[in-house]
Amino acid sequence: MSITLIDQDKLTLRIAAWGAVSLMSAAGAAGSAHKVATHGSIALTSATGLVGHVLTKAPKGVKYGKSVAELADQVLPALTAAMILLKQQDPAEADNFHSTVTVAIDAAARSHQGEPSPTLTEMARKITEALDAA
Repeated sequence: MSITLIDQDKLTLRIAAWGAVSLMSAAGAAGSAHKVATHGSIALTSATGLVGHVLTKAPKGVKYGKSVAELADQVLPALTAAMILLKQQDPAEADNFHSTVTVAIDAAARSHQGEPSPTLTEMARKITEALDAA
């Protein structure tokens, strides 16, 4: 199945995926937000398929807001929208996107020594819930 994404679709995928890593980084600020972001970013840039091609670049010029709540207000709906969009056009790419974001949040959560903090665990749950809402 051939999939065609317009620029707005690509932006939605980028905001969703890169925003999820940003949410995890904000939730991991008590430890090392930089490590969280680095591990999550590596996972995103390691993606393959159409999703991998789209996620090679972080979204440019996006204003995520001044708080984690404002960031979540943009990212969580974008995750759901991205899944709906991909499911309509190519279910395999929807699965690819879901697993890519899941790997990124898992990598981000594991950047800390030992168990992830309750804050990271809760943020990962919210991200997964948004992915699964589609």
